[in-house]
Amino acid sequence: MGTMSLERLQEDGKVVIKISGNIDEDSNFTVQGFGSDGEITIDLEDVVSINSCGIREWINWLKDSKQVHLNFRNCPKVIIDQINMVSGFLPDNGKVESFFVPYYSEDSGEEKLILFRHGVDYTDGDVNAPEKIKDQETGDELEIDVVESKYFRFLTGK
Repeated sequence: MGTMSLERLQEDGKVVIKISGNIDEDSNFTVQGFGSDGEITIDLEDVVSINSCGIREWINWLKDSKQVHLNFRNCPKVIIDQINMVSGFLPDNGKVESFFVPYYSEDSGEEKLILFRHGVDYTDGDVNAPEKIKDQETGDELEIDVVESKYFRFLTGK
């Protein structure tokens, strides 16, 4: 997808910042200030990758968000991995609203990303991640494709 892009949108009267592409040393977050909107949703579905310089830029950007509550939605695996590994990647004023969990089909060899939503598939401190699920489109059996104790650590704190 190339360089990172940011788009500030309004959804139901609330501010949404949609981030796409690769978060790296060339990422420019300064164009998107937080203001005092009270609550901002950051949609990360189209983030492809993040490197160490991108992590630094991300954390520096979020330092300016202390006066608002941040909801992170559609978090891909690359973001969840950073939340689990890097202290401060998910700020104290932030909450993961939804994230993707990779599942794998032994029959087709395909990976499918399943969206987990707060209050439905997980709560603060607990996650209901079935080992196997049935793909609604193909009927294939899908197996969870992460080490649960590591991938869900940001929820369980273990």
